[in-house]
Amino acid sequence: MDMLMKINQDVLLPLLDLLTTPKMGFPSGVQTRTAVCLKTLSLMALICLRIGREMVQQHMADTLRKFFAVFSLLHSLKPQLDNAPLRMVGEVVVVDVCTPEESNVTYELGVLEELQAVFNPQMAHASYVPFYCLIGDIAIRRLVPNHELVWQLSHLSRQVSSPFPSSLTNFHPPDSESGTFGSHLIGNRIQVSQDADFGGTSSLSWVTGHTPEDSALKQELPRSGRSLQGNWLAYWQYEIGLNQQDHFHFHQIRLQSFLGHSGTAKCIAPLAGEDYFLSGSKDKTVKLWPLYNHGDGTQEVEPRLTYSEHRKSVFYVGQLDCSQEVVSCDGTVHLWDQYTGKLIRSYEAVDGKNPITSVTTMPAPHSSVVLGSADSVLRFIDPRKPGLQHEFRLAYNNSGAGLIRYLAVSPAGRTVAAGFSTGFIVLLDARTGLVLKGWPAHDGDVLQMKAAEGNLIISSSTDYSLTVWKDLENKPLRQYKSQSDHVHAFDIYGSEIVTGTLSNKIGVYSMADISLSPISSTKLSSENFRGTLTSLAVLPTKRLLLLGSENGAIRLLA
Repeated sequence: MDMLMKINQDVLLPLLDLLTTPKMGFPSGVQTRTAVCLKTLSLMALICLRIGREMVQQHMADTLRKFFAVFSLLHSLKPQLDNAPLRMVGEVVVVDVCTPEESNVTYELGVLEELQAVFNPQMAHASYVPFYCLIGDIAIRRLVPNHELVWQLSHLSRQVSSPFPSSLTNFHPPDSESGTFGSHLIGNRIQVSQDADFGGTSSLSWVTGHTPEDSALKQELPRSGRSLQGNWLAYWQYEIGLNQQDHFHFHQIRLQSFLGHSGTAKCIAPLAGEDYFLSGSKDKTVKLWPLYNHGDGTQEVEPRLTYSEHRKSVFYVGQLDCSQEVVSCDGTVHLWDQYTGKLIRSYEAVDGKNPITSVTTMPAPHSSVVLGSADSVLRFIDPRKPGLQHEFRLAYNNSGAGLIRYLAVSPAGRTVAAGFSTGFIVLLDARTGLVLKGWPAHDGDVLQMKAAEGNLIISSSTDYSLTVWKDLENKPLRQYKSQSDHVHAFDIYGSEIVTGTLSNKIGVYSMADISLSPISSTKLSSENFRGTLTSLAVLPTKRLLLLGSENGAIRLLA
């Protein structure tokens, strides 16, 4: 209800000011103003249907009054336009008239003629009669002060060209509160009788539609591949009622399925704008998928592009923000074009004995790709230049910390955090190459890391812990420890962490209070997700989840 009232105040009233003003014309004149007017009437009618007659009288009075007031304005100006002298101002013909609100005012003659052409008797009929049926005779007389004038114009329109059968042309407003107009009211819905024969077409089509059986105000939209149906419709009906500042809600509403990988989906990376995403798999391919809001939740989407140049299982895929190129890695880093699927450059390990084990990209405006290897060396490469950009050996207490499992770059690109197989985390200044800090963060392998605003680092490990670190502090800021499930995949949504485990549980934790129980914890049902959860990505703008499984299927859920 609050949302509908906000639409009324912030959209309808300003739009009606624009539609009914005689101070400015529309591009394309009558055609554009008429089209916008009919769309506005349709929105007003749908709101009236939604909130019911009593709420219309409380909240929509100003809206109805403002719309119908333009007919009185034009009625008062009509005799003046026949006699008022015209004059030229530049290349524009203007006329001086008197309005009920102002004594003397100057308007463009073309704009007044445009208003008269739009708000004619046919428009009066197309607007007054449906609202009369929706809210009844007594209510519309109370809300519309000039209802007699509008009704006369409507009656004049029916005499000239009636859009209804002759049996309805002698229709007059009844004395009772509820108008019927060949139908009867059921709750806040108009039920049109089956024998009603709407024969003609006119500007009233925004309410009558093109079928004789029913009113378009209660008809379903024609089915198409682009219309919201089933689960998508249920999701948006729920989503529009949520506070946009609220926490991440997960309700297991399956929206789309992406089937194409023949091996485990090991990594998922949404692209900027959230219209596409990339997935890397054990089947040695990277696929580019479109994210379209269509179907009923059972839709299976085909990949837009498949990159097949890898020789081993792909464990990383991402996008280089600066150049919009894709970076993927199977032990060898591939840089390729997301539009053509053509390889641009590749980077192999300097020493074959120490393969590349982790990759990440720097945020714009930086253009570097950061590589971590099994010999605890961090390398920076710039795709625009040959060779290495920087090379730093990461050590803790003058000794190697082990194999680099995961890399995370701060949102500003100033620091790089490396998580090791020994549980250590080392923080490096990306500008100077100095090690800012190194500490034994976990008792097991680091599984995944993310960097967040506020100099925060979030890490998960095989020791069943999920920890939030302040980058230069020795103790964890927050820590959650499970007894049975380690978090092997997670992503960040604002100040929250969305996690996934091998037991197919989705948890939502607050970074401000992660030591307590999660905000929500959901076990994925086999109906919505089959297989074992292996990868996870949040679409923060759309507040959706992409979940990859060991069978290669990827699901989009809300």
